[in-house]
Amino acid sequence: MATTTKLPTQKQLFGHPVGLYILFFTEMWERFSYYGMRAILVLYLVARTTEDNPGLGWTNGEALALYGWYTMLVYVASIPGGWIADKFLGQKKSVLYGGILLVIGHSVLAIEQMWAFYSGLGFIIAGVGMLKPNISTMVGGLYKQGDIRRDKGFTIFYIGINIGAFLSSLIVGTVGEVYGWHYGFGLAGIGMALGLLQYLLGQKYLKHVGNFLGASEDKVEKEAMKRPLTKVEKDRVIVLFISFALVIIFWGAFEQAGGLMNIYASEKTDRMLSFSLPFIGNEIPASWFQSLNAMFIIFLGTSVAGYWARRKLKGKLSTGLFKMILGLIIMGTGFFFMSAAAVEYNNEGA
Repeated sequence: MATTTKLPTQKQLFGHPVGLYILFFTEMWERFSYYGMRAILVLYLVARTTEDNPGLGWTNGEALALYGWYTMLVYVASIPGGWIADKFLGQKKSVLYGGILLVIGHSVLAIEQMWAFYSGLGFIIAGVGMLKPNISTMVGGLYKQGDIRRDKGFTIFYIGINIGAFLSSLIVGTVGEVYGWHYGFGLAGIGMALGLLQYLLGQKYLKHVGNFLGASEDKVEKEAMKRPLTKVEKDRVIVLFISFALVIIFWGAFEQAGGLMNIYASEKTDRMLSFSLPFIGNEIPASWFQSLNAMFIIFLGTSVAGYWARRKLKGKLSTGLFKMILGLIIMGTGFFFMSAAAVEYNNEGA
């Protein structure tokens, strides 16, 4: 739970609490580290041990199996991460501890030993589980209930996520593929360390958000932790479970980008240029394709949000479930195009 009412006056920047921008950059660097590592993880696993930049030499199937377990645990870890924040630490401390775990995890991955590889993945899973669900809750806690700026605040926050994802695929991807996989893993750790540092420096702007309610002196807040759910809240929980089913399908398909589609970009995509680029030569790193999703979200996200806002002004309301289903249909259509590309590749190779 986050404190969302009776908030004291907060210092503003561009019409929003300064704390929003502290969380913006914290999440931007966290996503930089996470998506940067994700962009090269499977490529590192399948890279031959005899190459100039040797990997582990795993088969595609082995690499995708580990990637699947890793991504599943990252998402599942958010459940205990949120529970720990609500029951023991509060969101603010949970984000701090999550950031520390992430710095440790990415730093350990830079060590060229198998024990370090598995340990690093474990630390990252725990770190994301502590940080990811709680930092979003803190964003909401910066605004009073009913504040019309809240949706815009989340939009700004979400842009930070995609800036981090976009830059990491290009920067970490280039370092990992061209100069050394473990240099790439280490660079992701440096990014997370920068995010953690600015989060610590910005604590004065987060004094009134993300605190543990169990330690609150406010009697109403203490009672809120023990109060049973109302009928309306129980109905919302049912809708939440329905949305879970849709979200599982979406993220299961979305995460193919870092796994199967990453291998496809590496092995079955013509990435050669007719000219040479600085640092990479004339071959585009396969990891660069991971940046496209974030780039399109940055360019198109505002337009899509504006479309739904205009519909709302006209009295044409669309539920969150409807939007999620529409998104699933659009995403599914994208896989039809991928199947056509695969058929074309097979025909050319025949």
